[in-house]
Amino acid sequence: MGDFTEYWEDFPEEDPGNYVGGRFDPAGARALRAQSSKIAQDQANLDDEISRIIQKVKIAQDQAKRDAEKS
Repeated sequence: MGDFTEYWEDFPEEDPGNYVGGRFDPAGARALRAQSSKIAQDQANLDDEISRIIQKVKIAQDQAKRDAEKS
């Protein structure tokens, strides 16, 4: 016998990844995984943008502090 992937191809109802809310729903499970993946990617993009904004603000604050020290 091969690995579980081959087994689950023959018996998809045995694959726990095909259940959503305790009900056998392979299409729903695929959609849920795709949605979760998109949400994770969107969050990563937002985190990157927030980091860039914070970095720009810190640079501006440092520059303002140096300018104030010169005055």
